[in-house]
Amino acid sequence: IHDWCISRQLWWGHRIPAWHCKCGEVIVSRETPTKCTKCGSDLEQDRDVLDTWFSSGLLPFTTLGWPDKTRDQEVFYPTALMITGFDILFFWLARMIMFGCHFMQGNKQDPAVKSASGWKDRKDDAVPFRRVYIHALVRDADRQKMSKTKGNVVDPLDVVKRFGTDAVRFTLAAMAAPGTDIAFNESRTEGYRNFANKIWNAARFMFMNVDRVEPGLRLAAGSESAVALDPAAFQSTLEDRWILSQFNWTAKNVNSALQSYRFHEAANHIYDFFWGDLCDWYIELIKPRLAVEGKAKIACANLLSVFDASLRLLHPFMPFITEEIWQAIYDGKPPLASIALAQFPFAKGTNVELPKMLTGDEALDHVNFLILQDFIVSIRNLRAELKVEPKGKVPIQVYFHDPATKSLILQNRVAAEQLANVSEITEVGQDMARQSPTRGTTRFDVRVIYEKKVDIAAECERLKKELEKIEKETANNQRQLSNEQFLAKAPANVVDGMRKRAAELTVLRDKVLSQMKELGCK
Repeated sequence: IHDWCISRQLWWGHRIPAWHCKCGEVIVSRETPTKCTKCGSDLEQDRDVLDTWFSSGLLPFTTLGWPDKTRDQEVFYPTALMITGFDILFFWLARMIMFGCHFMQGNKQDPAVKSASGWKDRKDDAVPFRRVYIHALVRDADRQKMSKTKGNVVDPLDVVKRFGTDAVRFTLAAMAAPGTDIAFNESRTEGYRNFANKIWNAARFMFMNVDRVEPGLRLAAGSESAVALDPAAFQSTLEDRWILSQFNWTAKNVNSALQSYRFHEAANHIYDFFWGDLCDWYIELIKPRLAVEGKAKIACANLLSVFDASLRLLHPFMPFITEEIWQAIYDGKPPLASIALAQFPFAKGTNVELPKMLTGDEALDHVNFLILQDFIVSIRNLRAELKVEPKGKVPIQVYFHDPATKSLILQNRVAAEQLANVSEITEVGQDMARQSPTRGTTRFDVRVIYEKKVDIAAECERLKKELEKIEKETANNQRQLSNEQFLAKAPANVVDGMRKRAAELTVLRDKVLSQMKELGCK
């Protein structure tokens, strides 16, 4: 360690433990000396204070009883993780490491603690921490460093008061991408306050139905069923199996992101699952079952389990709203004092894999649900283009390309009617596909029956844009398939997928051209 000036001329801080005598003697001591050891005169302590980084650099071991060998030191030194900003890496981190290597040389951590923390193979226990996480700096919306001089300082207490602590925490987590600073924008915080409201309203809906169906249905005290959702505990409806798979996939991704300190990815995975999969799809899909005696109890029990597990997954990011709802799930008698003490969800079974890696029945369920989603979204898009009143129910006509798709849609026609406001589903022949307005995929063609006159010019313009998009994708697809180097290096499943997509694009292109011809588009 090279010498550096450790004195500062400030009015605050740790005064340097050096005492001066008029005779020129300087005494450095742990205890305050009373007289000069050379001439016996009175002493005056040095007025300078220690450099901030010198005194704080001693923090890791001086707080644990150093220079004595204490039990605290044996357990907590070194620690597993140090969190700091990049702007003080040299000032603080480097000095803590230097002092640790110098003063704690030969230190041995408790082997049991060391093994449990995953560092049993490390020989050097002198360095004060195993890993360093460099967090982002919070800047203003224009990415300028906050400064009182510039007048761009955001008072966090004011933001918390207006949007809530949970929304502020989630904003910072969702924007904490490694290597970039956080450009704090209140509009993002407002969006995550809406997310908190969405969770709260979903919980109210759940409790309202649970208390109506069976007041005593709330999870029994001591239940740990929501730690990992087990397929055996769920009924065999498509939406139940799908939400189970989606939750386990989300739990796997969240755990993986947290282990690699990618907090923004974990937050976004939870956000997408809670708002999209759970609230927008699953809750809407089970509403018809909640109105049917005999099915309502099962639907409520499954919803409670999923909600409990989802709250545990969300808790590190939104601790207050999750705590309150979790306590309510157990009717004020939870198995543990706090959700913070409950086991964090983990993925279970083969259904934790990414959708493209699912196999067997799980893969089939996932594909079937995507087809059902595509069917519902196609109807919604048609309704939006035709400007159908949001609450107005309309009949639809469908041409199914294969028996499996027909069976899937008709088995789940209640879900389609509920989520797309459909009054009647009629199966028609292939000729329907040539009529407009129609939405088509390689599995079905669907047409909304609506008396409002179709704007032929607008429909032609839409079809032209769709044709351009298909032709552009086709060109990119063919360019890759004609590249011998790509074909030689790419995995076989990727090449097969591209070839299947090429065939699908050909079918879609023919359909668009047929519709344009029917409308007389130029």
